[in-house]
Amino acid sequence: MSRILIRNVRIFETRPPFSVKENMDVLIEDSIIKKVGENLGEKAETIIDGSGKTLIPGNVCAHHHYYSGLSRGMLISAGPQRDFIEVLRQWWWRLDRALDEESTYYSSLICSLDAIKAGTTSVVDHHASPSFIDGSLSVIAKGMEQVGIRGVTCYEVTDRNRGMDEVREGVGENIRFADEIDERIKKGEDVTVEAMIGAHAPFTIPDEGLEMLSGAMKETGRGLHIHVAEDKYDQVFSHHHYNKDIVNRLDEYGLLTDKSLLVHGLYLYDSEIELLNAKGCFFAHNPRSNMNNHVGYNEHLKDIKRLVIGTDGCGGNMFEELKIAFFKHKDDGGPFWPAEFLEALSRGNKLVESAFSSRFKLGRIKEGYKADLVLLDYDAPTPIVKKNAATHFVWGMSSNAVDTVIVNGRVVLKDKRFTCIDAEEVYAKSRECAKKLWKKADKIK
Repeated sequence: MSRILIRNVRIFETRPPFSVKENMDVLIEDSIIKKVGENLGEKAETIIDGSGKTLIPGNVCAHHHYYSGLSRGMLISAGPQRDFIEVLRQWWWRLDRALDEESTYYSSLICSLDAIKAGTTSVVDHHASPSFIDGSLSVIAKGMEQVGIRGVTCYEVTDRNRGMDEVREGVGENIRFADEIDERIKKGEDVTVEAMIGAHAPFTIPDEGLEMLSGAMKETGRGLHIHVAEDKYDQVFSHHHYNKDIVNRLDEYGLLTDKSLLVHGLYLYDSEIELLNAKGCFFAHNPRSNMNNHVGYNEHLKDIKRLVIGTDGCGGNMFEELKIAFFKHKDDGGPFWPAEFLEALSRGNKLVESAFSSRFKLGRIKEGYKADLVLLDYDAPTPIVKKNAATHFVWGMSSNAVDTVIVNGRVVLKDKRFTCIDAEEVYAKSRECAKKLWKKADKIK
């Protein structure tokens, strides 16, 4: 049994009801928070002095694309990008088709490293590598586990390159990976990576594909992870080819459950929001990606019951994402304040719990919860109390303050340095891998 004691720290609970407690001790045994209180007087192999620091539950990125890990500054001869579909065709779909096992692996390592050092302890990934489908999710999981992040991943099923053969391969990879995780659980492993059933977007999935996805969900017990109505084109396509609203079409195949995650949804109708709420679906808002792709702004945020926050591949820094979410929302005249956005960010823990079939609890600094924690070296210029804590999170706290990160009771970042992997070596090798990947992507038309 391993024990970690964090002493004399400020505890900031980021899930409502928000709370701030000063001069607290936190005892961790193996992967679980064992005790929380003042002056515990406990002994432990690892002692962390929390004086002057703030302890929060780890942040969650509720929608990421690890395949984007080597895309930053990508140098390719891209054609016109005058609408959303051209952005996909000229950029992202060329990148994902170029991915192989090596580049998928380094994408996972890089995204996991970037997330951890930004204070993100859990990531929900949505993967695509059409030239490397079979076994790709195990490679993603390998990178996550080596860095030490808690992860959920899936393969985004699509027909956009090879029709139904590609759909079948994608569904098969989702099932294969879920079975792999189940076998590890049966062996008694405390796995830190889980599976969902992935799908790209309704406009690249025919009805036969939706039926197969439904079967995969039932066979594995996992929820769906899918883009919906990121652009008007998706909704228009559904009306043109199926004479149905997107969410209703998904519901006809039993794809809307309380384990399902719908992403973007800028062009859903009020009735569709009501339906996904009634089914208990999670819904991921990705403000930076929406702005970058110039697809518009989601006017439904205030109506969504299980709102969570993702990045859609724009990194794993949730401090940064939440600031952008808040300021863009206020600029658009929305009603949310920092507390509403912090609540949505924290709700990502519920999504991760759901993906792990509620085998444990996340998102609180409380006895019995998993020890996924972030220690911040944040110099507050004003008092931090319950009523203003969310405002401090949005206006003051940042990834620059991340000092130490603990995931599943394991210290993965200490004094801003990774403990489980040679990060400098990974970054050096990833740069070489990126050059090869860009060269391949540039040849794809």
